[in-house]
Amino acid sequence: MNVIDRITSLRSLMREKNIDGYLIYGTDPHLSEYVPEAWRSREWISGFTGSYGKVAITQDYAALWTDSRYFIQAESQLSGTKIVMIKDRQADTISVDNWMKQKLKPGSIVAIDGLTISAAEANTLELKLSANGIILDLNADLVSPIWENRPILSQSVVTDFPIRFAGHCRSEKLAQIRNQLTVNGSKATLVCQLDDLAWSFNLRGKDISYNPLFTGYGYVDQEQAILFIDDEKVPTALKDVLEREGVHVINYESIFSFLKQLKQLSFYLDPDRTNSLIYRLISKYCKVNDGLSIPTFLKSVKNEVETLGIKEAHIRDGVAMVNFLFWFDKHFGKKKITELSIAEELGKFRSEQAFYMGESFSPIVAFGVHGAIVHYSATSESEFEVLPDSILLIDSGGQYLDGTTDLTRTIATGKITLRHQTDFTLVLKGMIQLAKAVFPENTKGYSLDILARKALWSNGLNYGHGTGHGVGHYLSVHEGPMAIRQEYNGEPIRAGQIITDEPGLYREGEYGIRIENVLVCKEECQSKFGRFLSFDTLTLCPIDRKLVDRQLLADDELKWLNAYHARVLKELGTFLNTDVFKWLKAQCSTI
Repeated sequence: MNVIDRITSLRSLMREKNIDGYLIYGTDPHLSEYVPEAWRSREWISGFTGSYGKVAITQDYAALWTDSRYFIQAESQLSGTKIVMIKDRQADTISVDNWMKQKLKPGSIVAIDGLTISAAEANTLELKLSANGIILDLNADLVSPIWENRPILSQSVVTDFPIRFAGHCRSEKLAQIRNQLTVNGSKATLVCQLDDLAWSFNLRGKDISYNPLFTGYGYVDQEQAILFIDDEKVPTALKDVLEREGVHVINYESIFSFLKQLKQLSFYLDPDRTNSLIYRLISKYCKVNDGLSIPTFLKSVKNEVETLGIKEAHIRDGVAMVNFLFWFDKHFGKKKITELSIAEELGKFRSEQAFYMGESFSPIVAFGVHGAIVHYSATSESEFEVLPDSILLIDSGGQYLDGTTDLTRTIATGKITLRHQTDFTLVLKGMIQLAKAVFPENTKGYSLDILARKALWSNGLNYGHGTGHGVGHYLSVHEGPMAIRQEYNGEPIRAGQIITDEPGLYREGEYGIRIENVLVCKEECQSKFGRFLSFDTLTLCPIDRKLVDRQLLADDELKWLNAYHARVLKELGTFLNTDVFKWLKAQCSTI
C-alpha cells in the first residue's frame, strides 16, 4: 500500500470504531526519539522519515506537524499524499488540539495509542479537547490491524557494560537511585526510557540503529530491582550475573500484570518520560509523586571515569576526522566524490579507532543547496556530487565504548563568495562566544542561548533549531534533561554535563552552515557572588580557515580560535603520519 491507501484503510477502521479523529505521534512505549522499525508508525502512515512529527487524521483532512529541522524534507516527502505540513514550534502555529477543534464537532472522539504519548502530554491534550466537548480515547491502536508485514521487534542480545567504562557498577547505580527515592519520599520507581534503562543496569543492546539500547522496563524499590525484557535477549551467563547482583529478569510483556498487583505503594514517576497507559495504570493502584526521572538526572552528570573516557573518545574521533579531511583534500577534484561516498569514507576512518562501535546517528553530508535541509539524509536517488566553488556541511559522530561524539564542520570546496564567508564567520562568532561563557551556578540553557545567536541577530539572521543538546556516554547522541535553546527549560546546566554548541545558518535553495563542538561543563571559580561555571571544548577538529573573515572576529574570538587550533595540533599530532601532520599544521596555523 502507498500512503494514500494506508490513510484510506485507517479511515475505514475509524468509521468502524466510531472514531472521528486519530493521532499518530510515531514513537514507542518508551517515548524514544529514534525508534525500532516496528514502532515507526508515523513514517509508515505518512512517508515522512524525520525523527520528530505528529500526524492528525480525520475523515476529510490529514496534517503533519514538524519543526524547522525538517520543513524542507517534509514538504518533499509529503508531496502527493494529501497530508498538509504544519510548521510546528512557530509563533503562529495552530496546535494539534486546536486543529482538531476546528475540524470536529463537540461529542466527537479523538483517539491515540496511549503507549505512544507521555502522561503529561495526554493529560494536557485531554483537558484542551474536553473544553470543546471532544473525548480523548487513549486505548485505540488502529495501526496494528492495518499494517501488513509489520516488522517484529529485534531479538538481539544485550551485553554487559564493563565498569572500566561505566565508572560505577550496577549496585552503586541502584543505590544512587534508591537514595534519590528516599530524598523524594517515595518507595519505588519505574525506569521507562531506554537510555535511562541501559545506564541504570550497565547494559547495552542493538535494538535501535545508532543507539546501543534495548527494549525493556526497569523497576526499582528499596528491596528489589527487576529488569523487564524478552527472555531470549539475555544470555544465560549474563542472567546469572544479574540475579547474583540482585536484579531479577522477567519477561517484557509481564510489566502490566506486575504493576496491577502493586497496591498503595508510593511511586516516583516522570510524567514527561512515562507513557500515559503505564502512568495511569500505576496511579490507579498507587500514590504517584511526579518529578524528573531519577536516572535521567543522574546519568547527565558524568562521573570521572565517564568524563575521562569521553575526552579520550574525542581525541580518537578527532584523529579520524583529520585523516578524513586530509583524504578529501587530496582526492577532491581528482576523482568523483559524492555525499554518500563521503559518509562511507568517514565511517572507514572512524572504524580504525579503538573501541569504535559504529556511528552515533545517520551522517548528514550535505553539499550546496542540500545544506539548507537541517537534517538532510542522502540517498542514492538524491545525493549530489561534490563540486568546486561551494560549501559542504558534514555533521556526524561515532559511538565508542568510552564515549559518544557529535561534530559538524562546514568546508569550502574552492572559491567562495563574500556572503559565504560573512555567514560562516557570524556563525563561528556565536559558537565561540558560547564556548567562552562563564555563568553562575543554576543558570538555565535558555539564558545562554543568546550568546550563540547575538552576532546573527545583529545582522537580521537566525536559525530555527536549538543550540545545544546533551550527549550520552556510549548512549544516545541526544540526551536530556538540559538543553541550550530559546524555549524554556527549567533544568540548569550543571558541572559534569556534556552538551553541544552548534549554531547555524540556512539559506533555502542555496546552502547551509553549521559549526558544532561538544563541551563539558566545569567549575570555573567561587566568589562572594557565588559559584560560577564554564565550558571546556572536547571536540578536536580544525575549523576551515578559508571561510573565516578575520575582520569580523573580535580580538577575544580570534585569540580563542588560534588557541583552539594550537590545541588541536598538539593533542592530535602524535597520532598522525607525517603527511597528515604537515597538512594539519597548515590548517591550524595562526590567523
